[in-house]
Amino acid sequence: MTQPKKVALLTAGGLAPCLSSSVGGLIERYSEIAPDVEIIAYRSGYKGLLLGDSIEVTPDIRSKAGILHAFGGSPIGNSRVKLTNVKDCIKRGLVKEGQDPQQVAADQLVKDGVDVLHTIGGDDTNTAAADLAAFLKKNGHTLTVIGLPKTVDNDVFPIHQTLGAWTAAEQGALFFENVVAEHSANPRMLIIHEVMGRNCGWLTAATAAAYRKRLGAKTLLPEIGLSEAALDVHGVYIPEMELDIAKEAKRLKNVMDKHDCVNLFISEGAGVESIVKELEAKGEDVPRDAFGHVKLDAVNPGQWFGKQFASMIDAEKVLVQKSGYFARSAPANVEDLRLIKSCVDLAVECALRKEGGVMGHDIDLGNRLRAIEFERIRGGKPFDVKQSWFTSMLKEIANY
Repeated sequence: MTQPKKVALLTAGGLAPCLSSSVGGLIERYSEIAPDVEIIAYRSGYKGLLLGDSIEVTPDIRSKAGILHAFGGSPIGNSRVKLTNVKDCIKRGLVKEGQDPQQVAADQLVKDGVDVLHTIGGDDTNTAAADLAAFLKKNGHTLTVIGLPKTVDNDVFPIHQTLGAWTAAEQGALFFENVVAEHSANPRMLIIHEVMGRNCGWLTAATAAAYRKRLGAKTLLPEIGLSEAALDVHGVYIPEMELDIAKEAKRLKNVMDKHDCVNLFISEGAGVESIVKELEAKGEDVPRDAFGHVKLDAVNPGQWFGKQFASMIDAEKVLVQKSGYFARSAPANVEDLRLIKSCVDLAVECALRKEGGVMGHDIDLGNRLRAIEFERIRGGKPFDVKQSWFTSMLKEIANY
């Protein structure tokens, strides 16, 4: 089997602290072991593919690709485009009336002479690419699709750890480290830290754990009010756990009475079902994206929780802060850089032998790093709430 002549890169979906480094790592690795392979990058993900808008990775870019490891975001841009959502693609001017977006994308790849497509995204991004490869194969063209699993939610089956999630947790903890001081601005303050995580509570749990670790390393002065009890997390609410608001409010009222503040970490997906039902009962439209997902920034779960708890715990002021954009736009940390490097190296090796799949540690095969079959990739992997580090944290929190 001959090595590919031309590869294309694209990043898609929401941001995560791994996109820039993944792009840089792929360029570096090809330059190291297959310098003759041409590389292009489609601007703004599938949007650029549909519009034929790409960047040529020149020798100058190759020589400076290492710079990308120090940055967040994606240097080649992202977008949320579902190729099978024809109406949305037409509405956004990505294809013309009567055109099939998959056909348009396939024709562009053939026109550009792309042998291998590297997709850096979540389950939607990678399964869309697999569908595209299948479409091309049916029409007599061969395309190898190689995915890198990006999502701060860490919720892709059967992947143990998705790229960027560790950094997002660390950055969310750093964010709250400053926000928590706001409790000193007002008596009986309820601070709600809304963390990203539509269906999975991993990031909220990991962010709370990372924050508590940072807090535990500090020297405090409780005699003058700078106490661990006041600065700690007093509640963690995630989609995987049922919440009895009335019962929890009683506990939090005691915390408020003792420490003059309450700090809650809430997954943006927690309580969404209840919020949507409430909005629909009022006859209000619930905004959704091209994939049919509820637009969480429009329904404001943190504000909803704030309203539920405020009067029940006699809060004088409620402050809702979201760390999502701060956390997801950060450059990758040391842990993620190591994970990205291992996945990128395998991705290029797979590309050279034209073996498709999503790079990741396969839970079903002893967390072995391999090219995981696309048909096994899907989102919605729940956070395991029985993990000892999480149950221990909840027990400690419950003692306040």
